[in-house]
Amino acid sequence: MKYAVVIPARYQSSRFPGKPLIDISGKSMIQRVWERCCTAVGQDKVYVATDSDKIQSAAEQFGAQVIMTSSNCLTGTDRLAEANQQLGCDFVINVQGDEPLIEPNDILSVIKEYQRQPETVINAMCPITAEEEFRSFTVPKVVASKTGNLLYMSRSPIPVSKTNEFSFGFKQVCIYAFSKAHLEFFASHQQKTAIEQVEDIEILRFLENDISVQMIEVASSSIAVDVPSDVDRVIKALN
Repeated sequence: MKYAVVIPARYQSSRFPGKPLIDISGKSMIQRVWERCCTAVGQDKVYVATDSDKIQSAAEQFGAQVIMTSSNCLTGTDRLAEANQQLGCDFVINVQGDEPLIEPNDILSVIKEYQRQPETVINAMCPITAEEEFRSFTVPKVVASKTGNLLYMSRSPIPVSKTNEFSFGFKQVCIYAFSKAHLEFFASHQQKTAIEQVEDIEILRFLENDISVQMIEVASSSIAVDVPSDVDRVIKALN
């Protein structure tokens, strides 16, 4: 099966404009994500998908292959679907452009799981170890069945006891595997589904349409850059 790793990147983030090009210890965030993807699968299989001339220019300067997409993509997954119209891959690995510490081995784990279960939407998760992260509304929390089937995902702290106590939890690691058909289905929607819109979590579009999502557990916990203060956490981790 032909596949590619695609990093969707947009310049106009509502919470953090220009986020992909923010400097992190001498390299832009998008370059750090790209380098880790290249470590996993090789440079020839990695693409940056964007609608920004600024991101295109910066990415091409550090050697990335760039696919230009339209500016009306609702989510990163919609951008992936548009990119695959040019790539023509059997499946595509989505690595979010705001995960500069993403582990190459976790990318490989998602690829291997998709190859084991083709035509299945695959997403990664890892245990939450700090209650602060469990309570954070920028961290998508995962609830899955015993076999890893995604039951729900929310920015709210779940699962939580009736006395609002934290017992355990999992958070999303933003690596996905999508078949060509699933990307085409996703992009056929002209607007976000109701729960997807409320939670601002795009994977919920599949659940709302009765398409199952298989979660796999990975050991590492990346740091997603959602707001400017997250950059300091990433730099601290790098050092």
